[in-house]
Amino acid sequence: MNRKLIIGTRGSQLALWQANHVKARLSEIGVESELKIIKTQGDIIQHLRLDKLEGKGFFTKELEEELLSSQIDLAVHSHKDLPTVNPPGLIIASVSEREDPAELIIIHKDCVDLKKRLSLKHNATVGTSSNRRKAQFLSLRPDLEFTDLRGNLQTRIQKLRDEQYDAIVLAKAGVMRIDMDLSDFHIEEIAPIEVVPAPAQGVLAIQIRESDQELFETLQQINDSEVARTIAVERKVLNLFDGGCHAPLGCFCRKTESGKYEAWTSIAEDNEDFPDRLYYQSASTEGMAEHIFSKFQKGRKMPSSVFITRDLDENSYLGRYLAKHKIQIDARSLIKIYPTINKLDSFILKRADWIFFNSKNAIDHFFKLDPVILKRTKLAVLGRGSEDALRKYDRVADFSGDNLGIKTEDIAKEFAKRVDGQTVFIPRAKDSLMSIQQALTPDTKIIDMPIYETVLEENVDKSNADVLIFTSPSNVEAYFRENLVDPGQQIICIGYSTAKSIEAMGLSYTLPFTPDEIGLSEAIFGLNY
Repeated sequence: MNRKLIIGTRGSQLALWQANHVKARLSEIGVESELKIIKTQGDIIQHLRLDKLEGKGFFTKELEEELLSSQIDLAVHSHKDLPTVNPPGLIIASVSEREDPAELIIIHKDCVDLKKRLSLKHNATVGTSSNRRKAQFLSLRPDLEFTDLRGNLQTRIQKLRDEQYDAIVLAKAGVMRIDMDLSDFHIEEIAPIEVVPAPAQGVLAIQIRESDQELFETLQQINDSEVARTIAVERKVLNLFDGGCHAPLGCFCRKTESGKYEAWTSIAEDNEDFPDRLYYQSASTEGMAEHIFSKFQKGRKMPSSVFITRDLDENSYLGRYLAKHKIQIDARSLIKIYPTINKLDSFILKRADWIFFNSKNAIDHFFKLDPVILKRTKLAVLGRGSEDALRKYDRVADFSGDNLGIKTEDIAKEFAKRVDGQTVFIPRAKDSLMSIQQALTPDTKIIDMPIYETVLEENVDKSNADVLIFTSPSNVEAYFRENLVDPGQQIICIGYSTAKSIEAMGLSYTLPFTPDEIGLSEAIFGLNY
């Protein structure tokens, strides 16, 4: 291409970084370009909430008008800001690699409470103008209060420093791109499978005139086709629900190492509604969005009752989810747990570089022993459920398997890489499967210690619930010692080891992606009735 291209961009520091990133990529393929800064409606109007601004393209409309009038050759957008349908005459010719789509909670250090989920103090005031974020964060922490937050990233951070908020929420991608100094704050990163991001969050879109075929062909050299494939699912979901960027809808799709595609979707009626969530896996992206859309249709039949083998607080995530759908709950543990030791040798803990907990019970019984943990010792947990249990003891996990799926073996392999050659202390249940221990390398020293045991309840009453949720192999054994499954009853297993117990009996089951209450709610919502 011989001509020098004009790149249209907004004037914020983040927008300029994005435009310069594209400029640099073009330079790599021998194409010269320059920037033209254009103000948009979203930049000019700062006193209104985003969902009060007219239309869905208030960060993009002016750039698109300059494109259509040939004042610029291409426009660089944050892809999540774009409407799902291009104006006539314009197309997305190329997308960037995807920056991490996680959310960041940036918290004033005097507003931190590590014992609470998200590390925010009770009734904290959080700044965000995203209805999607409000709905999902309220589902995790119903005590939080939200205040609208506008302005570029620097302005938002300064408002936090000025104590207009206790915390603010930002996309990790934007913070990483402009390398902001946030050392004076406490930062919590929220994985995209816990708080589902906006469709195409973390991706840049390059928009051109549909008639500019030469430029289209040139831009294919910097197009990330795999990212384009996954965000097409996310944006199709948004399109099917006719949602704009202010809709309380999140969708995140990614390709697995095995070549399959998995997607998480969160949708609420408004920013105070408890969101419905779905996890879905498919061999290809073909038809994924349509399947997801069908699951969220009003009037779709849901189970009327659920049995779960653990006590359930009505204010817990799963308790509130079931209450929303008027699903009756039969919650009762079928096992009793007893400690096997009453004292812990402090010398053992001094040797440990890591302590790994594979359950909430292991955490509770470990801390009942009043352990003395050295500052250098790191803590690891199997997933979000254990991570939340650890917070009650004013501790935050240094490693969590919550983003790695439900198979303990996969989490164990990743943990083994992290701790190779170090010393790991593992407090556990007597007769546990010891999947973590088996995955650790020969150079890793293991201190293995049973600290509690489980005893099965006698004479367990049968449940007639539509869905049976089992939370451990011991609970499976206790239930099926005297009971059978009724025709039509569906089984959900919270984890892989529990699923093996069900599988051994020749029964079918559903596995959530994560072994916690969010994963269970996704699994219940995904059942067919």
